[in-house]
Amino acid sequence: MLVKVHCSARAGRVWLVGAALTATLAGCGSPDSASSRIARIVMPYKVDVVQGNFVSREQVEALQPGMGRQQVREILGTPLVTSLFHADRWEYVFTLKRPGEDMQTRKLTVFFKGDVLERSEGDAMPSETEFVATLGARDAQGQAPALEATPEQLARYPAAPRQPASDAQPAAAPSPGTYPPLEAPVR
Repeated sequence: MLVKVHCSARAGRVWLVGAALTATLAGCGSPDSASSRIARIVMPYKVDVVQGNFVSREQVEALQPGMGRQQVREILGTPLVTSLFHADRWEYVFTLKRPGEDMQTRKLTVFFKGDVLERSEGDAMPSETEFVATLGARDAQGQAPALEATPEQLARYPAAPRQPASDAQPAAAPSPGTYPPLEAPVR
């Protein structure tokens, strides 16, 4: 008899959960439901897509004709595009795609004669500070907080008193090969 009661109670719980799910799904299907109103208010997060090598104006200005390929690679990074048919040319392409805005593309081509830099040409590149300012411009929520503490803020945290140099004793350096225990000793 206990077994039958237990099974019917389980079946009753299953039926109750199924009825609750059916009622919930039926409520979601109506056009005036609260969930559809919330869905219209809540917007999904759309990420900025950054691809390629960002090359700043400072990096382009650091290039000098006569530099070797390794020197150019150290300044600009690994090129995005190299071609077997044009081994004397490296392409640096940078794209930034933001939701709701046009894609920004910057290109720089570096030409070599043998293993020596001959010239570079491409779009006008922004400085690093200009580029960083454009990244934060979209999300700016007012002014940035001050990064320096005022005298009133510093007064709240008094500095620990320093000992005179004559009284200070140098800390004993641990001898090589000895280390403090990793665990506390068992008592």
